Amino acid sequence: MGHPVADESGKNDSDILSIPSGRIEVDVRPSIHKVGVPARRKLVTEFSERFKETFFHDDPLRPFKNQPKSKKLVLGIRTLFPVFDWGRYYSLNKLKGDVIAGLTIASLCIPQDIGYAKLANLDPQYGLYSSFVPPLIYAIMGSSRDIAIGPAAYQSLAFTATFFAGVTQAVLGFLRLGFLIDFLSHAAIVGFMGGAAITIALQQLKGFLGIANFTKKTDIIHVMESVFKSAHHGVKKIKKGLNPSSVNKIHFSGSGAMKGFRIGAVAGMEAVAIGRTFAAMKDYQIDGNKEMVALGAMNVIGSMTSCYIATGSFSRSAVNYMAGCHTTISNIVMSLVVMLTLLVITPLFKYTPNAILASIIINAVIGLIDYDAAILIWKIDKLDFIACMGAFLGVVFYSVEIGLLISVVISFAKILLQVTRPRTAILGNLPRTTIYRNIDQYPEATKVPGVLVVRVDSAIYFSNSNYVKERILRWLQDEEERIKSKDLPEIQYLIVELSPVTDIDTSGILALEELFRSLQKREIQLVLANPGNTVMDKLISSKFTEMIGQDKIFLTVGEAVLTCAPKALEEA
Repeated sequence: MGHPVADESGKNDSDILSIPSGRIEVDVRPSIHKVGVPARRKLVTEFSERFKETFFHDDPLRPFKNQPKSKKLVLGIRTLFPVFDWGRYYSLNKLKGDVIAGLTIASLCIPQDIGYAKLANLDPQYGLYSSFVPPLIYAIMGSSRDIAIGPAAYQSLAFTATFFAGVTQAVLGFLRLGFLIDFLSHAAIVGFMGGAAITIALQQLKGFLGIANFTKKTDIIHVMESVFKSAHHGVKKIKKGLNPSSVNKIHFSGSGAMKGFRIGAVAGMEAVAIGRTFAAMKDYQIDGNKEMVALGAMNVIGSMTSCYIATGSFSRSAVNYMAGCHTTISNIVMSLVVMLTLLVITPLFKYTPNAILASIIINAVIGLIDYDAAILIWKIDKLDFIACMGAFLGVVFYSVEIGLLISVVISFAKILLQVTRPRTAILGNLPRTTIYRNIDQYPEATKVPGVLVVRVDSAIYFSNSNYVKERILRWLQDEEERIKSKDLPEIQYLIVELSPVTDIDTSGILALEELFRSLQKREIQLVLANPGNTVMDKLISSKFTEMIGQDKIFLTVGEAVLTCAPKALEEA
């Protein structure tokens, strides 16, 4: 017989527990690896790191580090005006694509803007003007290559509302609050866009059918009432030339300011969402904060130059993308064409029938209804589909703002549901391994006699700590009833897998303490597996590790089972 051979850890063959044929050989000695204890950090350091990660996760000042003042000035200009960054690499080949795209969206925007102006009960010239100044500003400051700027289809917007909408967007960007767009889910955007498409199309019935006394409300019920009541005809003359300054028409009080704040936030979120959609198609990134600043600047300047609120247009952006745009030069081309139209050929538009304008707009917005996306959302996540339909129905049957509010509320409710009722799972041992996985996902995984392994798939906070504790105890109760009916060994160890638990607060610690005491009464030992850095730090600070004992905290579930119940594993 040969002598036992030691391995790199100093263990030898005699330390190995041989399990019958077909089973893995398992080392029953305690592991030499223990859960790491994080170094203590100062409160100021921890707070500053959290603040930076929340508002400055992209480290916007990183390019400025260790740079001379002249270089910092150049970088600052490029940051505020991206045109000076990508403009360095501009080529004639890109210009060709941008000119074609610009001419294409210009041919779309001219009749569209006239229709939007009529929809808002404003002079049609204002509609065209809103596709002249704002696109020029966005082309210099915007970070999206594909967004095409156009007026938003809101009613009764005056220059005051446009000014305050711009201020709202700019402030959101400067305060690094662009991440708020993340609370608007893809499902909500799909529903919102579909509802907006139907709303815009319904509004065009005024021109399409020649109705003079048309409702100012946007919901489908009031629109259809107007359709059935009367039908009259009229073509409105469009003045030639550029509009004068509108600074004297901006008022810093009244309903216009409040409307501007509200619509500024909605239009900003809409534009960033559209920009991200097309950026994903071309595999590049846009900065939500820069976008808000650019949108805000163009609307503030627009409010002073006879424009009403403008934002990223989904239909125009789609046409811009399909036409082969490369940069925001396409917006400049569109703007120049609109300017030429205002200076030279606007009188010709008085001969354009309203029905034709309405037909063009209806045809353009129909593409906003994404049936395939809605069907996919239904297949993937039913709660997302409810948010999608909430936005859609809210826009169609009430208003744009209400539809958006409904979708956001449903999305928040989904988040709260996930936070307050996190998933938990019973883990079993995969045959011939030391790996433990969810027994529902892996039917071949087996439970270890005398041991119950539970995994918590969420951070443990005040909002869910009581639920987590009670859910674990229910798992234990169910398991005790099962083993009693089958005359199996009683539970001696409850192992809680903490790998997915990213954080824990005071209420979470208290819940673990209560769980520990409940288990003590049943003569069951509580064991923890793989707590993360943040969790381990708080367990130590609260002295919970002293309560259960350092020897009851393990690096993995496998090591916990091997150390606490090696014979039970052999019998499994």
